Amino acid sequence: MKQPAQTPTIYQRRIVIGAALCVCAFALVGVRLVDVTLFRGRQAANFAEHDVAARADLVDRNGELLARDLPVVDLYARPHVFEDRDEAAHELADATGADYGRLIGGFDNAKSPYVLIARQLTPDVQDKVMHLGLPGLEFEPDTKRYYPHGRTTSHVLGVTDPDGNGQSGLERGLDARMREANAAPVITSLDMRVQYILDSEVERARQVFRAIRAGGIVMNCNTGEVLAISSAPNFDPNYRHFVGDDSDHNTMAGDRYELGSVFKVLSFALAMEDHTTTPDEVFRIGNGFKIGKYTIHEAEAMPATYTAREVLAHSSNIGTAQIALRSGGTRQREFLDSLGLLHMLDSELPERARPLFPSKANWGEIATATIGFGHGVAVAPLAYVAAAAIVVNGGRRVQPTFLRHPEDARGEQVLKPETSAKMRELLRYVVTDGTGRKADIPGYEVGGKTGSAEKPREDGHGYQSHVLVTSFFAAFPISDPQYIVFVLLDTPHGAPESGGGILAGTTAAPLAGRVISRIAPILGVAQKPLTVAARGAP
Repeated sequence: MKQPAQTPTIYQRRIVIGAALCVCAFALVGVRLVDVTLFRGRQAANFAEHDVAARADLVDRNGELLARDLPVVDLYARPHVFEDRDEAAHELADATGADYGRLIGGFDNAKSPYVLIARQLTPDVQDKVMHLGLPGLEFEPDTKRYYPHGRTTSHVLGVTDPDGNGQSGLERGLDARMREANAAPVITSLDMRVQYILDSEVERARQVFRAIRAGGIVMNCNTGEVLAISSAPNFDPNYRHFVGDDSDHNTMAGDRYELGSVFKVLSFALAMEDHTTTPDEVFRIGNGFKIGKYTIHEAEAMPATYTAREVLAHSSNIGTAQIALRSGGTRQREFLDSLGLLHMLDSELPERARPLFPSKANWGEIATATIGFGHGVAVAPLAYVAAAAIVVNGGRRVQPTFLRHPEDARGEQVLKPETSAKMRELLRYVVTDGTGRKADIPGYEVGGKTGSAEKPREDGHGYQSHVLVTSFFAAFPISDPQYIVFVLLDTPHGAPESGGGILAGTTAAPLAGRVISRIAPILGVAQKPLTVAARGAP
């Protein structure tokens, strides 16, 4: 006889319910494992593309930190778990700064379960995201390059892309070295004390004279170490959001200019080297100097005659043209080539400018004369500094470098030592008795040369009247040069500080003087006691 079925006890029912819950839980774990191992595993390959080993630190010559990788996170989302994708896109865009249109488009058309929201979130932004309380968010470890000195070093250091690849400046130029495993900090030649001074003075002068661009370089003329290099306007490398006239263009290394009268330093060096003139030889200046159908004029009124020393001191185009013609085009071209000015300068910076100059066939008499006073040939300011260093450092080649190398690195002899000594005397005279007076800093024996060049027209035909590039080349102490200061202003305008003038003597020379007066004590240059001397002495 069939026994009637027993009704499950309450305990048995609880056991069944518990077993069912366990099965569901294990099922959910299984689904999650499938998601992680299959879908998430496939996505990991994409995440791996963003994983970068930390780049080496960049430091200045004194150990001051210039650039470092900091830990950040990349944010991804699984849009299929959002209850309201549009609202999630708005909230994530507000919190991270991501583009709403990109997010909502990605959410609606995701081919992958994960959508990138933003890269390299800082802790404060990550905290904002966490407070949204949205499901399906994933944070992936990453690094972000941080530049503690911001705009001050933006052009020389450059930037990296989100994947840690150097894109400009030393970040690009030293990229392979920076990416070496466990790399030690890379010690640059920069001195942040000098960099701050140069950068602030250059920007101040740009504002005062309303110049389009401005820049400066401080270099050790015996080691080639660049202690500071500045271009203005600059940009903020930490945020990359350009405002106003921000620019990531390195004027000192990546631009080329017809520099004008600072080139007279090279013309006189050639003349002293080849003994084609002497400092006391007298030249006729007059009201113009004709070469064929062309007439060379002066920027300002000048007397009928000048000695060669006065030609350089007062920046006579006519006198310099006559001196350059004595050398001739072939010798002039050979000389400029020996100084490295007819080749693109090689340095750790990837920003370089190829020089512009006449072909051999077109390097005739008029080209020789105009190149003599800095027109008709365009070079990068950094390349000019390297050439001018040869003139003052005893005549030996030096290679500009952005890595610390404190030893004397002067190379082959390009000029005779006595030529360099004579040029140092002439450059000192320019500052004491010529157009460079406003760069004469008491006690530091500055030697130098002004440069005022009309800018070529954009169509390449002729020059723009009264639209100038002004510059000043300085070396100090000129009796035994250690440092070069070069500054440039692109299209300065008259200002009360210059008495309304725009030539280099009233715009660039004072700028160089202010830089020298501030950096010389920092660099340990001994100040010589002042002596009373008759003005006008050689």
